[in-house]
Amino acid sequence: MDALSLADYRARVAAMYLSDADLAGFRALRDDLFATHPQSAAPGPLRYFPATEDFIASVPLEPAGGTLEIATGGEDGVLRYDRVGILPTPWGRLTLFWLSTYGGGLFLPFRDGTSGKTTYGAGRYLTDTIKGTHGRGLQLLPDGRVRLDFNYAYNPSCAYDDAWACPLAPYENRLTAEIRAGELTYHSA
Repeated sequence: MDALSLADYRARVAAMYLSDADLAGFRALRDDLFATHPQSAAPGPLRYFPATEDFIASVPLEPAGGTLEIATGGEDGVLRYDRVGILPTPWGRLTLFWLSTYGGGLFLPFRDGTSGKTTYGAGRYLTDTIKGTHGRGLQLLPDGRVRLDFNYAYNPSCAYDDAWACPLAPYENRLTAEIRAGELTYHSA
């Protein structure tokens, strides 16, 4: 692994998420990053559902406690996640996690009714702040609520290439509703 290249990739991801680009501009930046950076899990282009307002919601953050251990299936082994809170979305309840590792970070993996059909079968992520995905899919609002925008839902690296291992959506983050927003499967179905 080239540590400097990986650090550059993560910095570019964070800059892209924190940029002023609208959704179309963000997707173009993401496609370019995936197509050109040596640390990309996929050569691009990526596929997306059309932009929609139908899968954006601002919801309260209900208290939750406890930890969950998720196996990555790779060299990272089992990771420990603390439950930050429950997000009662119009499509079902989702748990927001804090990854308990060096530096820590918010993590929101989910599966939905599109998983295995038009989206990656093991689920997608709405945020993983350790990887720099700040402020697009999940925003903390000044009034304590959380804004979720599923137009920014994205595949984990293992969706593109079997060489990657990823923590997948736990049972408590499996929705039956179809979230027809965000990234589609990378490989054709």
